[in-house]
Amino acid sequence: MAVPPMRTNEPSVWQKCKMGAMMGGGVGLTIGFIFGSYSILRGGAGPRGFMATLSQYMLSSAATFSFFLAIGSVIRNDALLPPHMQAAHAQLLAPMIRSRADGMTLMRARWETEKRREDVWRSN
Repeated sequence: MAVPPMRTNEPSVWQKCKMGAMMGGGVGLTIGFIFGSYSILRGGAGPRGFMATLSQYMLSSAATFSFFLAIGSVIRNDALLPPHMQAAHAQLLAPMIRSRADGMTLMRARWETEKRREDVWRSN
């Protein structure tokens, strides 16, 4: 198997995490401002005042969005897998089914395996 070329121009995991957190913070501040303003206009600012209530909406929304976007930007990774991970992935793939009869044979074998597992589980 050929080794894929190394990519050196990609951002690191930490850079991806920071970028996702910054984008999430910006989106969260905006959404917090919109919903916080609507809530204040609809129900009043409350005993703490306008600025404290609005800042609470904005900061809580920004923290939530930045947390999830930071995690999401790290999970979404477009880089190629290392060779040892590609080999493991190829081993875990389902075998290629060539015909309908092969598919039925494979399905029956899986059913039998599943029945054996249930029987072992029930006997214990």
